[in-house]
Amino acid sequence: MTYSIVARDPITHELGVAVQTCNLAVGTWVPWAEGGVGAVATQSMAERSYGTLGLDLMRGGMAAPEALAALLAVDEQRDLRQIAMVDGEGRLAQHNGLRCLPEAGMAGGEGFSTQANMMVRDTVWGAMAEAYEQAPGDIAERMLAALDAAEGEGGDIRGQQTAALLVVGPERSPIPLIDLRVDHHPQPLWELRRLLRLHRAYDGEYAITDLVARGEEEKAYELVQKVLEWAPGEDYLRYLCAIHLAGGLNRREEALPLLRPLIAERPMWLEYLRRDAAANLFGPPGTSAALYRMLQEETS
Repeated sequence: MTYSIVARDPITHELGVAVQTCNLAVGTWVPWAEGGVGAVATQSMAERSYGTLGLDLMRGGMAAPEALAALLAVDEQRDLRQIAMVDGEGRLAQHNGLRCLPEAGMAGGEGFSTQANMMVRDTVWGAMAEAYEQAPGDIAERMLAALDAAEGEGGDIRGQQTAALLVVGPERSPIPLIDLRVDHHPQPLWELRRLLRLHRAYDGEYAITDLVARGEEEKAYELVQKVLEWAPGEDYLRYLCAIHLAGGLNRREEALPLLRPLIAERPMWLEYLRRDAAANLFGPPGTSAALYRMLQEETS
């Protein structure tokens, strides 16, 4: 009752799963991944142990085809399952149970698998594979392109409700690079893309301080502009970008126009700035205090 993709990027070796279904909180069921180990999608009467045990087996040295074969051998309901696995080396394993609800099927290519069941038509998984192979961008963008292609072919016969995106790095680590979930939404793919833009914006904000510390002020300034572009309505990011501009980038004249409308709409931000000045959490010493004084003078 789901369409999904598992993939390993042949260049970055990042691994990921993206999925959409007409059920609640699909991110707690279908997608599983661990950095440097593998990625798993378990659907069509989803059984979570294919995720947990599959990763255990691949972490222990099994290739994806061996791991999947071992789990299928002890599953009496394997004909109800639809499973795809890719390991850290890009080896792929697929299983399409004989009793999966039609339209159901799978497609694959180098280091990736698309799978779908209970679809409007039998063109969904092929369209997903083609979209993933042709889409630009990183693994997250290309997997979302595959989901869009599935919906373009009619998608789940019951409609849309929930989606998830999970990406892990090439090194052994249980900590994901991206872990986004839309648990219930009338347009889950649209919402998932919105969350990915916000994720990139927050990730970018974290990187600005490091760029300044390395003396790469021009790159840091460009990243501030990108963060503001990615998340134009995110007040906290606007606040933090103002601190970056006034502090490490020494551009107070650009910081103040970001802060003034925030404070005008919600005076809480001036109080937050006062508390920030006292704790000196963000920016070089004295940055928040100087901004607070200037803004207080304007409003007095």
